[in-house]
Amino acid sequence: MIKVCKFGGTSMADANAIKQVKSIIELDSSRRYVVVSAPGKRFKDDIKITDMLYRCYDEVVEFGTCKKSFSIIRERFVQIVKDLGLSLDINAVLDKTEKEINESKCADFSASRGEYLSAVVVANFLGYEFIDAAEMIRFDSHGKLNDDYTADKVYNRLQNVERAVIPGFYGKNFQGNIKTFSRGGSDITGSIIANGVKADLYENWTDVSGFLVCDPRIVPEAKVINQITYKEVRELSYMGASVLHAEAIAPVMRKRIPINIKNTFKPQDKGTMIVPNDQYDAKANDSVITGIAGKKNFTVLLIEKSMMNAEVGFIRKVLSVVEHFDLCVEHLPSGIDTLSVILGSDQLKDGVLSDLVSEIRENVNPDYVHVMENISLIATVGHGMARRHGTAATLFTALANENINIKMIDQGSSELNIIIGVANSDYEKCIHAIYKAFN
Repeated sequence: MIKVCKFGGTSMADANAIKQVKSIIELDSSRRYVVVSAPGKRFKDDIKITDMLYRCYDEVVEFGTCKKSFSIIRERFVQIVKDLGLSLDINAVLDKTEKEINESKCADFSASRGEYLSAVVVANFLGYEFIDAAEMIRFDSHGKLNDDYTADKVYNRLQNVERAVIPGFYGKNFQGNIKTFSRGGSDITGSIIANGVKADLYENWTDVSGFLVCDPRIVPEAKVINQITYKEVRELSYMGASVLHAEAIAPVMRKRIPINIKNTFKPQDKGTMIVPNDQYDAKANDSVITGIAGKKNFTVLLIEKSMMNAEVGFIRKVLSVVEHFDLCVEHLPSGIDTLSVILGSDQLKDGVLSDLVSEIRENVNPDYVHVMENISLIATVGHGMARRHGTAATLFTALANENINIKMIDQGSSELNIIIGVANSDYEKCIHAIYKAFN
């Protein structure tokens, strides 16, 4: 049996956390490949190493050297190595890293060094081989992961390696330069390694005991989800659930490799199992819904035009305008004479919203365009929702009882989720009401 283990930033935060990681790995000999993040926060007001490395890049651009910010990183890693009792010459490694950051003048390279340094330290501590992710993970000319090529390189590099530590978060682009995933991308690296070595299980170790039904900052009593499908996780991660990066699902889906979300600091907890649809046990959870997640700050453009359904190319023309402004559409619910275009509000600053509305008016000549700002989207996700009567009724009744006005409703054809739009001011109250209604 082969297990790939990814340990997040809190699991790398200090020597005590890394010692805990070692104890977990030593409990199970099948934990052969370890992917690590950069050290995270040790306490509430601490600074993540990755954030400091982005500061290093900014300093290099402004002053030509990152000495000031890098000194904080140096101090952190020197302390970790000292507390672990290692003979590793970490200052030599740090000297080389600081020089490379200064010379590269590259944000991605700078940001990637937290994972690199973590992996060097952990490999030394475990007595495992260090293998740089840059040897295996490749991005294409469009900046997308080159899936098949990467999987082949992972397999070829690791097939004769019994145990290894690999830094997460980055690979190389088609020009041979370091390129990072988006923040939280070490989850993706772990999934890629699991795919490449044909692992039996991908363990993702973090500081929570699995996926919770909803954000515990809103609902402190939120329960742990025992089992969830790949598709449900994709929906929840995309809508803001931060336990697992949304892009970490695709590589393991191809090989049908389950993911176990586990707590480094409570390893006895079962955590959450993420499985293919046909392996899902309907009795695993005690609620009709699986999870609730959401995001704030969207803008809805409600476009109305009589006989819109009879006008060939209407939606294409609207989306062409949106594409012209290089905007990403979140959702596109429609009616016989209406079309709602939902966009992240952060894309519509500096006059973009006004210009967008003007061009839509010019191109499709609608009866009117109504703009709704400060909207939150909340997804209620459940593998069995389509087979249960009254799910939508329960949800909408719960919101009505709390006097929450629903601005928008969108349900996909798979009936895996129901997405609603509410005012930002109702966001927390809405999530709490939905949780209470189903639990």
